[in-house]
Amino acid sequence: MADWNPAQYLKFEDARTRPARDLLAQVPDLPDCAPDLAPDLVPEAAPALVVDLGCGPGNSTELLAARFPEAEILGLDTSPDMIAAARARLPGARFALADAATLTLPRPAALIYANAVLQWVPDHARLLPRLMSLLAPGGVLAVQMPDTLEEPAHVAMRETALTGPWGDTLRDAAGARTPLPAPGAYYDLLIPHAARVDIWHTIYNHPLDGVGAIVDWMKGAGLRPFIDPLEGDARAQFLEEYQARLPAAYPARADGKVLLAFPRLFIVATAR
Repeated sequence: MADWNPAQYLKFEDARTRPARDLLAQVPDLPDCAPDLAPDLVPEAAPALVVDLGCGPGNSTELLAARFPEAEILGLDTSPDMIAAARARLPGARFALADAATLTLPRPAALIYANAVLQWVPDHARLLPRLMSLLAPGGVLAVQMPDTLEEPAHVAMRETALTGPWGDTLRDAAGARTPLPAPGAYYDLLIPHAARVDIWHTIYNHPLDGVGAIVDWMKGAGLRPFIDPLEGDARAQFLEEYQARLPAAYPARADGKVLLAFPRLFIVATAR
């Protein structure tokens, strides 16, 4: 896929940041001591390491910096454009390019915070235990993932991809997202590594200015695997046909707006 577009992503900044705030609200206080390593490797006074994994344009990192002002904040993302936007937003934090699938850290983390990123990373059965192994004792893995693949706006993406001249080009687009297992599967996966695992679903209903705004929202994330491979007229035609499928599922409400239902899965796991 092409690089992420921070401006497109932040068109709905408040609504996109709300789940990040809700996830952070359930993160407990972090361990107040440095990891138990040799003093020459991690001095006793080393601040807690807080990692914003998939930090995007820094809106979630900003929340972490406010909640944990004494911590060392490290924002990581695979997108150079997102990292550039995050650095401009929070010049006092540290940001770097990194992939969640191959993440390594300079020392055990007090918090690995992954807001709306792990749905793009495959093989959660390996990934999540590995992330837990990067935590200090008592450290926290906090995860939020859209659980939207069966929502009408996402079904319409796949249906549109099956029609028109782009069929071969978009053959693999639907596989860019990782289908999420049931909450029980995540609990069973994490509890051998955790003292406590908290899992819940929330369905947000975002009032938007018509189905065109739904398309605009989805262009910031979910539509990217479908439209990034297309150019010019093909991309415009795809978006036109995609939007035409939406009114039946998203009727106008009393004030003319539509409600975009957006389920999200939350996990907070505390390491032993």
